Amino acid sequence: MAGRAPVALAEESAAGAVSAPLLLLLATTAGLSVASLYYSQPMLGVLGPDMQADSRVVGLVPTLTQLGYALGILLLAPLGDRFDRRRIIVIKSIALMLALLLSGLAPGMGALLAASLAVGLAATVAQDVVPAAATLAPAAQRGRMVGTVMTGLLLGILLSRVVSGFVAQQWGWRTVYVAAAVAIALLTVAVWRGLPRFAPTTQLGYGALIGSMVALWRQHAALRRAAWAQGLLAVGFSAFWSTLAVMLHSQFNLGTAA
Repeated sequence: MAGRAPVALAEESAAGAVSAPLLLLLATTAGLSVASLYYSQPMLGVLGPDMQADSRVVGLVPTLTQLGYALGILLLAPLGDRFDRRRIIVIKSIALMLALLLSGLAPGMGALLAASLAVGLAATVAQDVVPAAATLAPAAQRGRMVGTVMTGLLLGILLSRVVSGFVAQQWGWRTVYVAAAVAIALLTVAVWRGLPRFAPTTQLGYGALIGSMVALWRQHAALRRAAWAQGLLAVGFSAFWSTLAVMLHSQFNLGTAA
């Protein structure tokens, strides 16, 4: 019975108001994790010459990051229904920290590209934080709590390029990754200490979980339209800002903070 007490904590949280520090922790976790997807974009113009790579190879950095994110959503996000979501968030955060650290210390493009793919996979921790907030929130506050966490996520997307560009121009692109790894490490400790455990909502095996997603895809046309629309929007967003960063550096000699 003693082993079930931490699980009950999440259920009890949903019965009462969620504290402001916990809500801030969830929003910050969502924002910092998704920000990892976009740190590289304003730095591509200086990253290429430093790594002695042409623009085609450098362009694979954000491409593999986004590919890893898509694969993570497809293959890892369903695990939140099968296992304790707190444990998944902590494990993914540790993986994200290591991937960011490897990016900052990468000796060559091969290691950086591999680390970029890993960053994308691990950054799907944001997809575990949002349903965690929905689970913790009382029914009357669920919309507000999820909206607050989504605000943190969107701020992470919007501010990541500004922060990474400024830091890269002042202290170099490697500093961005190392600083991000340190931030995720501190955040992981806070999540481990502050987030309650969650009871699994299903006992399905991994194959059955993936199969259920296929069934949902086939049954709901609105889901297919939304997935295609958001996927294409993400591709267009990343392609535009990644290309712009390289052009501003190569054709106008502007720095990463431009």
